[in-house]
Amino acid sequence: MKKLLSALAAIVIVLPFICSIRSEAVSFPLSMNIKSESAVLMNLDSNTIIHQKNADTKQMPGPLVNIMTAVVCIENCPDLSQEVTIDESVYEYLYNIEFPDDLRFAEIEDGDVLTYTDLLYAMMLTSSVEAAETIAYKIGGNNTSKFVDMMNEKAAELGLADTHFTNATGMYDPNQYTTANDMMTLTVYALGVPYFESIATTFTYTPSVPNPKNHPEMDKWIWPNSNVMMDSQSDYAYNGAKGIKTSNLERAGRSIVTMASRDGNKYLVVLMKSPLNNADGDNTFYHLTDAIAMFNWAFDNFSYQVILANTAEVGELPVELAEGNDYVLAIPKDEFTLLWYDEVDISTISRDKVVWYKNTLQAPVAKGEPLGKVTLEYSGEELGTVELVAVSNVERSTSKYNMYVAKMFTKSRWFNKALMVSFLLCAIYIIVCIYSYIVFKSKAKPMKPIYAVPKVNDKNRRRRRPQQSEDEK
Repeated sequence: MKKLLSALAAIVIVLPFICSIRSEAVSFPLSMNIKSESAVLMNLDSNTIIHQKNADTKQMPGPLVNIMTAVVCIENCPDLSQEVTIDESVYEYLYNIEFPDDLRFAEIEDGDVLTYTDLLYAMMLTSSVEAAETIAYKIGGNNTSKFVDMMNEKAAELGLADTHFTNATGMYDPNQYTTANDMMTLTVYALGVPYFESIATTFTYTPSVPNPKNHPEMDKWIWPNSNVMMDSQSDYAYNGAKGIKTSNLERAGRSIVTMASRDGNKYLVVLMKSPLNNADGDNTFYHLTDAIAMFNWAFDNFSYQVILANTAEVGELPVELAEGNDYVLAIPKDEFTLLWYDEVDISTISRDKVVWYKNTLQAPVAKGEPLGKVTLEYSGEELGTVELVAVSNVERSTSKYNMYVAKMFTKSRWFNKALMVSFLLCAIYIIVCIYSYIVFKSKAKPMKPIYAVPKVNDKNRRRRRPQQSEDEK
């Protein structure tokens, strides 16, 4: 039941993030060059992406995969305070990997007892391979491959189409890849998972279980966050920076996922595959300088602006049978405000893409009646869609309406049907009459003529018979 509730909660959390990320994305040109091969910068307050660079190019994530490892662990562990005994055999194969300089350890010893919460802190803050592999082994039911399958299933659930995981530690594997866009989607989702943000943005952490046998000086067993932007003593310190994950791979350079807040605005940046060394072969940290430059650019150049006021006249529609004006003006139902680059004039935003619900209207029209919608676009990118409504009432003209009804009466389909029925009935009546006449004529008998002859009594007739003459005798 807990797993079912967890899955349902995950779906509820992730859908709004996926939709919002993909619906509002405009890549404004940076005022500086960055060294990272892939980049995405997003305003977390409005879920608006304001810059992208090779955001859909597949890159090797390195320990950035620990973000997914943490998500799967939190969502599948019913009790994060449960203690786990570390078994070095789970991760000892890592001692012989192809690129040992990629390994990051948190001084976790064989036999140490730690909670899942401790392991999550160790992994997220230091990229501890002991912690990541132990989590994968335990949560996967003593099977790290099963855990990796769970990671890929979660990626599919979140719509990370260009992501594939092969391990939970982030160690080099040519078949393990993701993109800056996918990593942004994953991180936004992860920030909504309980405990994740507080863990990933902690500056230092000391394990809750002492383990005095292996670590007698507990004050020295402290795990610092690998993002030195959080360290006020660092050359790369940045006020307001928090977490979330860093990555260093010999074959994939340096990467970072971090966020920063200032003046009520919060930004999240994903930078992938910045060079490990400069042209002279010296270690460089371009991923940090890139992050600082992009944050400064965002904080200094973006503000919320009214893109389309709710009083702006977007268009008009003809209105039939109207009293007075035979049209109605359309305005936005609500004001459309957007985080916008100050250097770009909002007049360059196109609002020509208008779709009307009807081509013409018939009075009466009520103020606020939906008329259509307008889609705002900039450089081919869709900013949003706003519903359009009538700016005022349009009354119906009685005389025009009466003339219209009279005119339409003879054109109505019922009138035409009535005419057809009348003609049909008349035709039937005529046919019946003709038929009746023919039948009646054919059945009539001829009558003999009758003459008016007076009827004479036989007795009188004999009495009146004349006498025969002598000759007749």
